[in-house]
Amino acid sequence: MIICDTHCDVLWMRGFEPECTPCVTMDNMQKGGISLQTCALFSGTREAAKNPYQTGMRQLEIYRHLRDHEGWDQVHSPLEAEEGKVRTMLSIEGGEVLEGSILRLEEFAEYGIRMIALTWNRENEIGSPACDDTDAGIKEEGWKLLRKMAELHIAADTSHLNEAGFYDLIDHHSQPPMASHSCAKALCGHYRNLTDDQIRKLASRGGWIGVNFCPAFLSEDGKATVSTLCDHIDHMCQLGAAGNVGLGSDFDGINHTPVGVSSPAEVPNIFEELRARGYSEEAVAGIAGLNFLRYYERLGDKKQL
Repeated sequence: MIICDTHCDVLWMRGFEPECTPCVTMDNMQKGGISLQTCALFSGTREAAKNPYQTGMRQLEIYRHLRDHEGWDQVHSPLEAEEGKVRTMLSIEGGEVLEGSILRLEEFAEYGIRMIALTWNRENEIGSPACDDTDAGIKEEGWKLLRKMAELHIAADTSHLNEAGFYDLIDHHSQPPMASHSCAKALCGHYRNLTDDQIRKLASRGGWIGVNFCPAFLSEDGKATVSTLCDHIDHMCQLGAAGNVGLGSDFDGINHTPVGVSSPAEVPNIFEELRARGYSEEAVAGIAGLNFLRYYERLGDKKQL
């Protein structure tokens, strides 16, 4: 079975939090049968955020070391994922890394970036984050970047984006957007989560959602298990997103994990829970990874040979 995870912050942890021990390791990915692990270049918090491009480049150098010296196989398309082989792909979390520049976007595309979370928790040249109380949508400079992203088959990631920006993408972007690591607001009212209408709209546009493993996004009391996580998956499926949902763990970017899925090694526990709930093997395979691959096919992506 192909298993895809669309978000982790292991590169940030290795570069900016060296006192922490990452859970995204080759050993854990192999134990969990991970086929594709997406690793974000995070725009950064505190001092690092003052120079987002350099912050991203520092993490890129860490990734290159992992790739060149520790056996982390890089792909430039999710369609290169294969069962039984651990492969990794790059994304950006926080569009300020691009500095509003088409040239920067083309540069990062050459590095293998395949999705971009347009904002993190601060306003940038593209739009505004969900944590801001604003109804401002995508900016003019943002649309220029988005048009180029569509040409390059780079997914527009709405995780962290505000609702006005989200609906701008739904209504006006040429490509279906995605949410790489977001949960259902109906089950937990955190501002980072998606409303039922947003989930339905993403599904109807052919988009995709990776359910976040952060307990604070999964339950009101901040306590979660594998079952709690599967509640969010099931809720999205009931809203018509059965072919548009998967996994976006946020491993190494969250302080706590659900009981029973503390690292990539335990991801298969999710599939066992779904089977126990009556999900078919076909449905489980879709949630595990095939839904994500089909999303990139809808973007017009081609397997890189």
